[in-house]
Parts: sequence; C-alpha cells; structure tokens
Amino acid sequence: MAEKLMTPDQRANFWDALHQAYPNPACELNWTNPYSLMIAIILSAQSTDKNVNKATEPLFKIADTPEKIKAMGEEKLKTYFRSINYFNNKTRAIIGLTNVILEKFGGEMPTDFDTLLTLPGVGRKTANVFLNVVYRAPFIGVDTHVFRLCHRLKICTGKNPEEIEHKLQKLVPDWFKPDVALALVLHGRYICTAKNPKCCECPLYNVCIADEKKSCN
Repeated sequence: MAEKLMTPDQRANFWDALHQAYPNPACELNWTNPYSLMIAIILSAQSTDKNVNKATEPLFKIADTPEKIKAMGEEKLKTYFRSINYFNNKTRAIIGLTNVILEKFGGEMPTDFDTLLTLPGVGRKTANVFLNVVYRAPFIGVDTHVFRLCHRLKICTGKNPEEIEHKLQKLVPDWFKPDVALALVLHGRYICTAKNPKCCECPLYNVCIADEKKSCN
C-alpha cells in the first residue's frame, strides 16, 4: 500500500505555516563572497555548519579568494580543515575547484547550474544550495534535513535526494521556492530533529500529519 501523503490542500497550508514560522530563513554557514561560500558548502557535507564555521573563520580572515587559496597550497590549507570529516578529500576538491576557477573563469564563480556541476567537489545539492543562497534563486538543495522531513512530514517521498528535489520543484509554489529548503533545514535542525523532535514547541504542529507526532494536550 502506498504511503499516505499530504493532500494538495494540506501542502498549501503547510507551506503557509512554514513561511510564517521562518519568514526570512538564512544559511548558517559563514562566508564573505561566492567563492568562500562554495568552500563552506563543500566542507559542510557530512559535517555540521557549526563545525565548518569554526574551521573557516580563521581561514577566511587571511584567505577567501581563489588567488590566496592557491598561494596557500594544499598542505597548508589542510591544516585548517582537520576537524572536518573527510578533510583530505575535501581539501583536494577545493584545490581542484580553485585551479579551474582561476584557469577557466578568471577567478569568478560561474552562475550557471550545469557549469557548476563540472567543478571538482560540486554535485547537485552543492550547486543548488550555492545558487539559492547567493542569488536567492529558486533552486532547492536537498540535504539530510530536507530529505528526512519530506518523508517524516509526508510532503513527498523519494529514493534519493535528486528525486525529492524534482518532486519539490513541482509541489512547492513559485513564491516559496527561494526559501523552502532553508526553512526546512532550520526546522529540521532545531525543532523536527531526527531524535526526540520538539513537537510541543513546533510552530507547524497544527499542520503536521507525521505518524510520530506527539500529543501535546
């Protein structure tokens, strides 16, 4: 039997409630320019924003451009990222991306989705988050929070993040597309947590149809 999902009316009410709860959602990664944001997003895979910010704060004070990162070199750069999961692979990806940016794009970050996908270390989620955060473009990055909440809250289901991304592009109204991923991330990070969700503090309680929704009477 197929899982019962939100009806169109329930989804419409959910989007309105999510928007009211998070009217101006923002990415919690620290960044100084589009290039430094891309570094932070690459580092954030399978790591927390808080941990990434601790690593990048001292780095971005002295090097936040492709030219400065290239001059620093891979081994020196790696010393800033040792607290980050998979820091060796991520450092190599950032150096590779930096070289491509300098050689092919004059030191400027591309703004085209398909072009971003050609860069070392950049997949669909990374490209979506980058364009969404920098330009408030209607791209929907599906991270672990978004993927989990779509299933738990019965917004939609999918076997992988790309499937969820395509479904959300069809289900989310255009007016909310620039904010939906950021709002879901914040909601999943602080309220609808993977373990022990704070149902009785949830601003979306009245529009939630999750199976594990707690009684708060």
